[in-house]
Formats: sequence, C-alpha cells, structure tokens
Amino acid sequence: MTERDIPDSWSIAKEPDKIAELSRRQQFSDRLSDVPATGSTLKSVQRSKENNSEVALDSQSPVIKPRNSGKLPGWTKSWVLWTLLLALVPGAIAFSSMAMLLKLPSAPNCPEIFWPLASASVRLNCAQLAASKETVKDLLQAIALVKEVPEDHPLRGQVDHFLKEWSQDILQLADESFQLGKLDEAMATARKIPTDVDAAKLVDEKITKWESIWSKADGIYNDSVAQIRDEKWHQAFMLASRLLRVNNKYWANSKYDELNRLIVVTREDSEKLAKAESTSKDGTVEDLLKAIKLAESIGQQSFMYQKAQDAIPDYGRKMLHIAQNKLDKQDANAAISIAQKIPVNAKLQIETEDFIALAEAQRNAWIGTVASLQTAISQAQQIDTTRPAYDKAQKLVVRWQLEIEDLAHLEKAQELANGGTINDLTAAVAEAQIIPGDHPRAKEARGNIAGWIAQVQTIEDRPYLDHAEQLAMLEDINSLQAAVAEASQIHRGRALYPEAQSKIAAWIGSIQRIQDQPILDQAQELARNGNLPAAIATAQRISSGRALSKTARASAEGWLEQISARDNWKKAQETAIAGTPEALAEAIRLANLVPDNSSLRSDVNVTVDQWSQQLLDIARSQSQSDIVRGIETAKLVPRGSAAYTEAREQIKTWRQFLHPQPTEQPQPTTTEQPLIEQQ
Repeated sequence: MTERDIPDSWSIAKEPDKIAELSRRQQFSDRLSDVPATGSTLKSVQRSKENNSEVALDSQSPVIKPRNSGKLPGWTKSWVLWTLLLALVPGAIAFSSMAMLLKLPSAPNCPEIFWPLASASVRLNCAQLAASKETVKDLLQAIALVKEVPEDHPLRGQVDHFLKEWSQDILQLADESFQLGKLDEAMATARKIPTDVDAAKLVDEKITKWESIWSKADGIYNDSVAQIRDEKWHQAFMLASRLLRVNNKYWANSKYDELNRLIVVTREDSEKLAKAESTSKDGTVEDLLKAIKLAESIGQQSFMYQKAQDAIPDYGRKMLHIAQNKLDKQDANAAISIAQKIPVNAKLQIETEDFIALAEAQRNAWIGTVASLQTAISQAQQIDTTRPAYDKAQKLVVRWQLEIEDLAHLEKAQELANGGTINDLTAAVAEAQIIPGDHPRAKEARGNIAGWIAQVQTIEDRPYLDHAEQLAMLEDINSLQAAVAEASQIHRGRALYPEAQSKIAAWIGSIQRIQDQPILDQAQELARNGNLPAAIATAQRISSGRALSKTARASAEGWLEQISARDNWKKAQETAIAGTPEALAEAIRLANLVPDNSSLRSDVNVTVDQWSQQLLDIARSQSQSDIVRGIETAKLVPRGSAAYTEAREQIKTWRQFLHPQPTEQPQPTTTEQPLIEQQ
C-alpha cells in the first residue's frame, strides 16, 4: 500500500478544496440527470440541445465548460445517429452501474479523507494504519479517530477493543521510558491517554507503581552512599546489589553501575596499597614495578602515604633478589637489566651499584679464559672496603685466582687426551686429577675424567661386542649362546655394558623362541583336534618369563573358557530334560553362562528361545486351573528371549482379570507403582 502510507501528520488544509470539488461533481451529476431516459422523443432531445449549451467533460476536472454558441453542426440533425444513441446509452448506464456495484473497495487514502463525512469503517481502517506505526503520537491519533463512533454503531465493539489495545500500547511505551530512567516522561506519556476511554483507569495505577519503585530505588541508593562515606565497603556493596532486584532497568543497570564506580573511586587509595602488596608477593619484575608505581601514586595527603613510602624499598629489595637469582643461573645480562630498573626512591642505590659491578665481573669470569678471569679480578677489586659488598668481592677474587691455576691443568690434560690412545687418555686422566675437589674447576675436571675413562673402556671392550654380533648372525641356538657368552665378558659399570645387555636380552629371547615354539605349536594342534585339556597342559610347559610365555598363557586361558562353556552347556541340556518350570529356568541360567564369543553361543540362543516358549506354554496350561501359578511360571521367561514380550503381555492380562479396575477411581495418593511396572 505505498499509495496509502500514513504520513507523519494528517493535514486538513486541503479540506476546502475537497468540498469545492465535491460541489462541482454534484453539479456535473445534476447536469447528467437532464439527459432524457429511454423512451424520450427525438424532438425533445433536440429541444433540450437547443436550450442548453453543449456539455464537454475535461479529463482533468469535472467542471462543466460551455462551448462557443453558434450554429449546430450538421451531424446533430441526423435522426439515425440519435436513434442509435438512444439505443446504446441505457445499456451503457446499466453496465456501468453494475460494475460500480461489483467493484471491490480499495484501501482508503487516509490523508485525503474529509473526516467530518467519513464513515466509521473508514475511520477504523485509518486508525489501524496509524496505530501500526507504534508511536505515542500515532496511537493517540488512532484513538482520536475512532473514539467518537456512536455507542450504538455496529462497529462500536471493535472500536472498544482497539481503544483498549492502543491505550495499553501507549502504557507500554510509557513503561519503556520509565525503564530508561525517564520517570517524568513516562508519567506525561501515560496521562496523554484520554480520560473517557476504559483503559484510562490503568493510568493512575501504573503511575503509582512507577513512583513506588522509583522511591524505593532512590532510598537504596542514598543508603549505599552513606555507607561509602563511612568507608564500609561491604555494606555499601550489599546495599548496591539490592538495586539489581528493583523492577527498573535504569536503576538496576545505569544507577547500579554508577554506584559501583563511586564505591571503587572512594576506596581507591586504600585499595592501591593492598593491591601493591598482593602484586609484589612472589611476583615478577613487572609485577614489582607495578607495585612500586601503585605505591608512588598515593598522594601525600592520603593517610596511606607513609606506609606506601615504606613499602617501596621492600619492593626494590625483592627486585634485587630476583636479579641475584638470575645471576646465580649465570644470566648476567638479565640480572644487570633488572637491577638497573630499581627506582631511586627505593633507597637502594649503593646496593644496586655494587650488585651491577660484581655482575659485570662475573660475566667476564664465565668466559673461562685466563684473560677474562684476570679482567674479572680487576673489576671486583674496585669495590672499596667501606662498601657492603666488599667481602663478597674478595671471595670471588680468591676463587678466580684458583680457577686460573685449574685452567692450566685442564688445558694440559686436554692436549694429552687429543692423542686418542689408551696411554694418552690415561695420562690426561692423571693430569686432571691434580685439581682438588673443592676448586672452582673440580666439577669440570671430573666430567672430563669420566669421558676419558669411558673412551678407554670402549677401546678395550668393543672387540668383545663385535665378535658376539658376528657369532649371532648364524641364528641357531649354539651360535646365539656363544654370542651371549662373548658379550657377557663386558662387566657392569663399563661404558659398553648397557649396549651389551640389550643385545644379550635379544639373543636370549631368540633362543627361547626356538626352544618353545614347537611346544606351542603342539598345544594348538591338540586344541584344533578338540583335546582342550591336553592342549592346556602342553602350553603350561612354557615357563613364565620366557619369550612365548604370554602367548602360551593367553591360549590356555581361552581353552579353559571353552571347556567351561561346554560343561555349562552340557549341564543345561541335562537339566532341561526334566521339563518342569524350575528345571527349564535353571537350564536357561546355565546356558547363559556360555560366553558370547563362544562357538556354542548360536546353539545356546536357539535353545534358550525354545525353553522360554516352553515355559510360557506351561504357564498358560497352569492358568486354566490356577492363574496365580501361571503368572509365577511366566515370570521365569528371561528378558531378551523370543517369548519375553509375549509373557509380559500375558501376565498383564491375567492380573487385569484377577484385579479388574473400576470405571472411575480417584487419583492414587501414594507413589506405589503397579505390580507389573515393579516387575
């Protein structure tokens, strides 16, 4: 309906023009009524034309325009033409009238309607169009259009329905304003609802509710502010949380958030130091710097200022401790970087300078050359006797001097070891052993000594292992046993001992497989022939711990299971011969002991179904004289059998027969379930 859309406002400025147009159309209609009806004479028609100006209709306007007077054209005097017109005009008029009657009404062009003359249906239609825009202005306009419809009008019922609906829509829009915190706007909107509609009585009730909610929320807010001023943070937060339960989004969201921000800002100074303390505990350098920054942000006017100033040196010492840990791990660059970040107001300038000086000296010492050690000694000696780090510096100087001596022995030992012979390696070991165990390079010396000794042992023992591998290549028992004996000459603690033991284990496993495979093959052959006890006894000849023992044990366990399945199946068949309900139930129990993976399982399933059907047949036979006994027998039909579902239905039927239910009965008051469900 693009041509019928409702504009923002319906202007009545065009009404005078509309009235004038209606007047012109009426005059035109009156002129048309002067045309003679069917049955008029040609003379009367001609006289009418002589006395009146000829009428012409302009396609754009219904105004009647007289043509220039003068002599009539010749064709107007033709009686044949007028006879034809008199024959066609009545039919055309009748056809047009019928078409107008049958034409469906189109949607009204509401902005162009002259409302004083509009019908109730047109008003209602246009009002619905206006209300569809769902704004207060349009809803009020819709109400204004239809509320004047007379009480006795046939459409009054629909009008009242829409008046109530549109009034409630206005109240809903007002409530949305209230939820946004616009109380005055909400009340003003609600009061725009006309007082003479039925929904007007809801206005005062709604406004009273809004004012009550607003007053309650305002009281909660003020009480929370009072607690904030008294620095009672918990109580303030608890009060603020009550706003979340107020039935207003503005107080539950905006004002609640505002109150929380107020609490946070007010307690900021007292929390800053607490946060700094928490951040500094077992924290990183970045955490400690954050803690220092937080403490520094507390102004001198705060009662927490002095406590914050006292905390800053503690955070600085923690940073120095972290730097020392880095230095202990020989990461001098990181240690120096951390120390340089300690702020001046930590009041640790002397300690920091000494730490950086010793860290730089140690960084040179770790290079490990005589020249770098001499540079480190020179740097450490720069620390004055009055400095706190003087004693530590002197200890390092002594250590580095001893290390210079150790380096001389290690360099000589390495030169000897480069020869690569047993004698060269032995001489290198002797030279390194000169370094005392408490010297700085003692650990390095021990590592070199262990490596050189391992080289000596490898040179001595490699021929044994190579010979053993050559023997094992034949892969017979005697050759493998000889290889084991050869490799066993390499004793525990020697360099090649782990490698030798790994190869010995593999060769022993090969020997055991060669020895035990015939036994396992024999056991499997016996099992294929059905002699399971003999197969089990044969497999058990392979001792535990041997290469094929796990395979033999698994095979024996499988055969034992088959024996058990056979025994149970045989016993079940023997038990079922009695044919009594008890015997059949026991036979089914025994048969179900046969594992699902057994080759007997398919026969078991078929027979169990037969026994289950036999139980059901016995139950039905018993029920002819004793229904209770028949029920008990039917219960023995096992779940999963072919007759199980039929047996359950039969039991249900018998119970209904024994205990017929009345046509009407009260609902059960207990949680007791029917017996059939309990079964």
